[in-house]
Amino acid sequence: MTDTPETLCHALLDAARKAGADAADAMAAEGSSLSIEVRDGALEHAERSEGVDIGLRVFVGKRQAQVSSSDTRAETIQAMAERAVAMAKEAPEDPFAGLADPHQLAQGWDLAAFEMADPTAEPAPDALQQDALAAEAACAAIDGITQVQSAAAGYGRHDIHLAASNGFSGGYARTSRSISCVGIAGTGTGMERDHDGDSRSFQADLRAAEEIGRTAGLRAIERIGARRPKTGSYPVLFDERISSSLIGHLLSAANGAAIARGSSWLKDSLGQQVLPETLSVIEDPFRPRMPGSRPFDGEGLATRRRAIIENGVLTGWVMDLASARKLGLESTANAARGIGSVPSPSNWNIALTQGDKSRADLLRDMGTGLLVTSMIGSTINPNTGDYSRGAAGFWVENGEITHPVNEVTIAGNLLEMLKKIIPGNDARTYLSRVVPSLLVEGMTLAGE
Repeated sequence: MTDTPETLCHALLDAARKAGADAADAMAAEGSSLSIEVRDGALEHAERSEGVDIGLRVFVGKRQAQVSSSDTRAETIQAMAERAVAMAKEAPEDPFAGLADPHQLAQGWDLAAFEMADPTAEPAPDALQQDALAAEAACAAIDGITQVQSAAAGYGRHDIHLAASNGFSGGYARTSRSISCVGIAGTGTGMERDHDGDSRSFQADLRAAEEIGRTAGLRAIERIGARRPKTGSYPVLFDERISSSLIGHLLSAANGAAIARGSSWLKDSLGQQVLPETLSVIEDPFRPRMPGSRPFDGEGLATRRRAIIENGVLTGWVMDLASARKLGLESTANAARGIGSVPSPSNWNIALTQGDKSRADLLRDMGTGLLVTSMIGSTINPNTGDYSRGAAGFWVENGEITHPVNEVTIAGNLLEMLKKIIPGNDARTYLSRVVPSLLVEGMTLAGE
């Protein structure tokens, strides 16, 4: 009988006990993925992977070690456990390391309510290729497109299980289905590119390949003739495509590991106003069909819905067990981990309160400034929140888009920027991060 992720986890725990571990947890993931790329109407690249990965974390007193492998033979599992215990005995003591107490563990979840795995059959390679070809053709058909750089479709399924010597054992399956396309417009030094894509847990929710290709093409031709704007101080509208990055910076600063290190520009902001009082940031790990949904975290604790920011006020940190212990607090069940890594704090599904204005309303209100649709690079000072990023998008005069813009750097301070953001009402509610377009007044633009 073939070993399942669950049986592999318990075999790892048994081996850890025999090797002398005081406590241990184990993860196993069995998965497959298929990706298809096309170019000029023909198949360019096809890749399929299947495999099982296993990971073991052991504790010897307050010392811990982590090992992983893709070999699931019994002798390998035994060797992994012995090696991990030997490593842990040589590791420095960590007073905050350790498993959850049994009373902290998740119990009795309804996995079906999460709808994490599409029950329909895996798509055939030909079906993925047809989607990629349809996206490519739709992009190429846009007048002004000189080349479709890439068009791809993919599918993946992973069955994951986590078990620990404190009594926890749980697992789930996830599926993903995706289509993407990148179009190039113009020629020579005037070439511009843009993209579109979609990724869903369920095939039935995926946007049409033709729509994705057409959108990629239209976005690319809109960028032809881009030039640098004048240096100065202007309002900046972060398009919904990239606005979640601002909230991402905020959440990174609220990460318990960063707070415990003292390297966060939010470290003194608990209970303070960090967003306008009309805005909240809600974390919800229970949304069906979302990649950020899960019944338990990477340490077996029950996830929960909460307001990380409520009416503009920062209510708490994002913590796993170790960071919570360092801060003298309780874990918020935000531990994420890979097969070969120890847990660390991360966020699940996030939503920012939407406003009552459309993107067109925000453009009108901003008058003259920059609409940002793509960003490159990132320089964020973790201690001060000083912010600087390369950007491209469109110049706005008197509330109207006049021409595309590139090679501009936008700068400010996140503490000041976030307190005065004005949200639109255009967030895509089917994403894991639901964040609308955001208008920020008075940012510094470095252009010509």
